[in-house]
Amino acid sequence: MANSTESHTSSLISLQEALDKLLAAPAAITGTETVALTDAAGRITAAPVISPINVPPFDNSAMDGYGLRLADWDGKTALPVAGRALAGVPFKGELPAGYCVRIMTGAPVPTGVDTVVMQEETVVSDEGITFTADIIRGQNIRLTGEDITQGSEVFPAGTKLAAAQLPMIASLGLAEVTVMHKLKVAVFSTGDELQAVGQPLGEGQIYDTNRFAVSLMLEKLGCDVIDLGVIPDDPSVLRGIFEKADALADLVISSGGVSVGEADYTKQILDEIGKINFWKLAIKPGKPFAFGKLDNAWFCGLPGNPVSTTVTFYELVQPLIARLSGFSQWQPPMRIKAIAATPLKKSAGRLDFQRGIAQVNERGQLEVKTTGDQGSHIFSSFSLANCFIVLERERGAVKAGEIVDIEFFNHLMKND
Repeated sequence: MANSTESHTSSLISLQEALDKLLAAPAAITGTETVALTDAAGRITAAPVISPINVPPFDNSAMDGYGLRLADWDGKTALPVAGRALAGVPFKGELPAGYCVRIMTGAPVPTGVDTVVMQEETVVSDEGITFTADIIRGQNIRLTGEDITQGSEVFPAGTKLAAAQLPMIASLGLAEVTVMHKLKVAVFSTGDELQAVGQPLGEGQIYDTNRFAVSLMLEKLGCDVIDLGVIPDDPSVLRGIFEKADALADLVISSGGVSVGEADYTKQILDEIGKINFWKLAIKPGKPFAFGKLDNAWFCGLPGNPVSTTVTFYELVQPLIARLSGFSQWQPPMRIKAIAATPLKKSAGRLDFQRGIAQVNERGQLEVKTTGDQGSHIFSSFSLANCFIVLERERGAVKAGEIVDIEFFNHLMKND
């Protein structure tokens, strides 16, 4: 007969199962706009970026040196210089037979030139230029369209634009780009015990750090955040805020009110105005989670504890936002192996996301140590960490020296 712990944990769904359910239904939110390239950082392309030109637009020199028609070089006789070709100041006309041309990096290759020799491999004399190294026809010439051909796809739809993409688009002469509308996300927290950051605490109150943390991560993901504040445990007020959020947003995210034993009217209201699934996840921290569809917007209900909120947002809401935003190239966090430098407490039954500090030791090995107390209310564990230590669902306590999986934090949790 299964013991109570086995019975309890067997009713929980895995993180992967929850992620599969989460991503099965939603498609990208429709709606596009054309923005200036200078305003496009962080936006998602709504259509492929097609090059209107060849890059480079003409054959040009990859070196400072001398251009020649290789058939004119007999291997010993100096070639007189017919003129110069500079970047922005091309050589006029065709290279005369038996001559070479002084050419600089980026300069258009004159008609008749089929080879460029770098100046370090030449000797200059009164008779002209002698070449001192073996020459291969076509060397040191960048060909028209060698980088990008006219009409080719430079970036597919669903590309997030950043410093690696925007200069490339600018090099095509494009001043604007068509992007997906920013995802509108309404955020609120529930609970009489919560107080907004910056306000004095009343008796029995705590600060609402969850909404603050979620809003910061949403901004990093390029969303338009609609902050609806702290909502008291009042059914009529809660219904009104759900209806308002549904009308304003593409996605609604609440914090608190999804755990077993919390006010039944939260579930009742959600069932009345939408189709919501309440899941108990086999992860720690972050067991309670709700997901579904309101009349208009998608909905995610996060647990109330600060660390649980952040873990479930990071592991579940982040990929959902990528899907809804049209970001087709999003990749899940990569797990790599590391040596546990400290013992890690754990009980079998749930996939555990402990906060850790990973670094390379003096032997060149990647090792990780715990940040300390891993309670779901200890948010300082995030401020100290640079990764999750991901411990398998059925794994127990870990001894120092054992191999564990880690996930380095992505840009949501880092300063860059």
